[in-house]
Amino acid sequence: MPIYEYLCLKCKRKMSFLVMSSPASFRPSCKFCKSGELEQQFSRFAMPKSDERRMESLANPSSLGGLDENDPSSVARWMKKMGKEMGEEVGEDIDQLAEEAAQEAAGGPGSEDSSAATGTDEL
Repeated sequence: MPIYEYLCLKCKRKMSFLVMSSPASFRPSCKFCKSGELEQQFSRFAMPKSDERRMESLANPSSLGGLDENDPSSVARWMKKMGKEMGEEVGEDIDQLAEEAAQEAAGGPGSEDSSAATGTDEL
């Protein structure tokens, strides 16, 4: 069932129509001003990617352009992008992990104490 997009030549608004019958018998009118003076527009469309195309896009070096491996939030954004590309949601856990990693990198709450970080033990 195609969705057709139209531009009203009278009020200049765009609208979409789901056409359940034959397109030849379809006579739309503006949803806003009720004018019959509509011009059909080219609609955007999406094509699903094959697994091979997904992997090619992940291997493209430009997909790493904004990645800073020293910035946990940057890595989290990259992981979300890769998960979305593979059709899997990484969930909210990645945000929490990135926040904890950022705090640990900054030496804030949740970071290991200095003796554990240096490998020294008190006797």
